[in-house]
Amino acid sequence: MDFVGFLGEVVETRAPDEEIHVILDNLSTHKTKLVEAFLQEHPNVTLHFTPTYSSWLNQVELWFSKVQRDVLSHGIFTSTADLARKLRRYIDAYSKRARPFRWKYANPAQRITHGELSSATGH
Repeated sequence: MDFVGFLGEVVETRAPDEEIHVILDNLSTHKTKLVEAFLQEHPNVTLHFTPTYSSWLNQVELWFSKVQRDVLSHGIFTSTADLARKLRRYIDAYSKRARPFRWKYANPAQRITHGELSSATGH
């Protein structure tokens, strides 16, 4: 399915006056004339683009991957309400013990140089 088709399906599932916000990367598929025309016809849809080379979206993808592994893959759910309850319980427990990452690089002598990358990959 093309991107505009996807947006159309999203719009069909929501109330006509409901705001819809979509977070996207900077892929050129998301910025075509067809997309612009769709947005003109659907002023309740707003696209938000991540900064080029941003890494925060990767963190969001990792979070959903973790939820998939920890909750969904082996879960047994008797209803949508049961699924929602179990997801909320997981998120609440995770949030209680979550801590911010403190990224640092303590040993500059072990950094990989551009030359090492080039020779290792053959480029």
